[in-house]
Amino acid sequence: MVDSVKSPHSMCPYLAVKGAQAAIDFYVQALGATVDFRLIDPSDGRIGHAELLFGTTRVFIADEYPDFGAVGPETLGGSPVKFHLNVADADAFVAHAVQHGATSLRAVKLEFHGDRTGLIADPFGYSWFIASKAEDVTAVEMQRRWNSMAGPASDSGSPS
Repeated sequence: MVDSVKSPHSMCPYLAVKGAQAAIDFYVQALGATVDFRLIDPSDGRIGHAELLFGTTRVFIADEYPDFGAVGPETLGGSPVKFHLNVADADAFVAHAVQHGATSLRAVKLEFHGDRTGLIADPFGYSWFIASKAEDVTAVEMQRRWNSMAGPASDSGSPS
């Protein structure tokens, strides 16, 4: 086991996309990201590396570099990765994102876990759960609600 006192842990996603500059522009306009910095590949003008901030969460992004093994969802035919973004008002946030080119995959609604949550797709192949806290729900209550939604045969689940 790694000693976290000697080796602090931090993690952020690294997105590869076709058209990183367009993706950066979309994330800024539609999802409220801010650009910390970007490095332009002097040989061909691609975004070699950029860092965006979604609140306090850092996300790395770059254009595709197939020779380096960095390819995006469009090249791969989709992505199994979904992001979860907490915002103050999920309804307004999703409406704004859709206005700027996102596609609504699931309308915002109150979920059993206490968040108002919707799902959008960005134009670059990634999906984003957009959520805002509506009520505080304990793990035990979440499990009870989930069991209730699933029907009488599912009463054996317990939160961990």
